[in-house]
Amino acid sequence: MQHRIVIVGGGAGGLELASKLGRRLGAEQVTLVDQQLFHIWKPSLHEVAAGTLDIHQEGLSYEMLAHDNRFSFCLGAMTALDSAGHTITVAPVRDEHGEELVPERTLPFDALVIAVGSTANHFNVPGAAEHTLSLNRPADAELFRRRMLKLLTAAELRKSAGNEGQVRIVIIGGGATGVELAAELREASVVHSRYGFRRLDPNRDVQITLLEGAARILAPLPEKVSTAAAQLLRERHVTIETDCRVARITPQQVEDASGRVFGADLVVWAAGIKAPDMLATLGLPTNRSGQLEVQGNLQVSGQANIFALGDCAACPMTGGGWVPPRAQAAHQQASYLVTTLTRRAMGQPARDKPYVYKDHGSLVSVGTQTSVGNLMGNLFRSTWYVQGMLARTMYVSLHLMHHQAVLGSLRTAVLAVARFLVKRATPLVKLH
Repeated sequence: MQHRIVIVGGGAGGLELASKLGRRLGAEQVTLVDQQLFHIWKPSLHEVAAGTLDIHQEGLSYEMLAHDNRFSFCLGAMTALDSAGHTITVAPVRDEHGEELVPERTLPFDALVIAVGSTANHFNVPGAAEHTLSLNRPADAELFRRRMLKLLTAAELRKSAGNEGQVRIVIIGGGATGVELAAELREASVVHSRYGFRRLDPNRDVQITLLEGAARILAPLPEKVSTAAAQLLRERHVTIETDCRVARITPQQVEDASGRVFGADLVVWAAGIKAPDMLATLGLPTNRSGQLEVQGNLQVSGQANIFALGDCAACPMTGGGWVPPRAQAAHQQASYLVTTLTRRAMGQPARDKPYVYKDHGSLVSVGTQTSVGNLMGNLFRSTWYVQGMLARTMYVSLHLMHHQAVLGSLRTAVLAVARFLVKRATPLVKLH
C-alpha cells in the first residue's frame, strides 16, 4: 500500500526533502506543493535584488526537478487543512488577468510536512507594510531591482539636465540579509555607473544607509565578525546607524524613536521575520510568532501525521531554547525527516532519536569578493573566524551544496561552469 507524503513549501528544506524522498519512494508517494513555478535559493535573493543574479538564468523549474527526482509537483498555495480527514486544500491558479487556469484541488496525505518558511514581521511599525519592500520571494527581489533601475534612470536624467540626482536607499535591519544587500547594492551601483549611468557617482549619488536597532550589526554573531563587517561596509561608503529604533515610515523618509529622519526613495525591511499568517487558520498549535509548535522529532504537537521544518517550525533544542531560523537548520531537518518518513513509508518502527541542531557557524557575504563569519560553532566548542576569499569560497560552496542535493553532482558542476562562462559574456548586472 502506498504511503502518500505531501510537502508544502518548495524552499531549501522542503525541496531537498522532496528530492531525496522522491528518489527513494517515487512520484506516486511524494508530492511537493508550491505557489511558484521555479525555485531560487532564498539566501541569494539579495543578489537578485541588486541585479547581480538573474532569476531567469538561476531559477530551477519545479516541474524539471520533479521529473529528475521522481516526485510529483502541484502548483498552488495551501489554503486549508482537514487533519482528521487527512487532506489539504490547494488554491486555484490564476493568470495575471484573474482568469482561472487550474481549479481548487484537494490532496490526500498519509504524512504531511509543512515547510512554508517565513515572511516579514513589521512589528506594527506605522507605514512599514505600505512603504517598504521585503525580500521574501523572488518576485519581491525583482520588484526591488526594477524600482532601483527606474530611480537610477531618473537620477541620471536629472544629472543630464544639470540638476542634483541622488538615489537614497534605506535598509532597516542589520542582520545577514541587510548587510549582504547593502554590500551587493554598492557593488552593483559601481557597475551601473559603467552601463548607461555614467553621470552618477556610485559612492556619492547612490546613498545606502543601514539602520540597526541593536548596538551593532550582526548582533547574534561574535563581535569580531560584526566589527569586520561594519568596517567593510564603511569602506564601501555604506552609512551604518546603530541603536536606531524605527518609529514611522512615510513614502519619503524613515523616522526613528529619537527623532532622527532619513530621507528615502526606496526602503527595504529586513528587521525581523514571522511565520505566514495562513498557519494560524489551520487549527494547529502555534506560538506567539505564529510558528507551528513541534516536538523533538519534528511532529506538530498533538498530530501523529503532520510535521513541520524550517522557519515556520518552533523546534526545541535539547539544551533549552529554540532552533534558530537559519538555512542550515532547514537542511538538517530535511535530512532528519528523510529517514523518518522513509521508515514510515516502509512500515518500519519509528526512530527514537530526536532532531539535534548542530551549529556549523555563520557566513555573511560582503560583496562578490569577500565574506566574513565564524566556522564550526558548537561542533568542537570553539569558533574559527574567517574573512576574505577563503570565507567567500565557503559561502559560495553552500549554494553549490544545495544545488548538489537537488540536481546531483555532475549537473551542479556543469551549472557552476556555465555560470562562470555566462558572467564573462554578459553585463555583471541585469539591466532590463
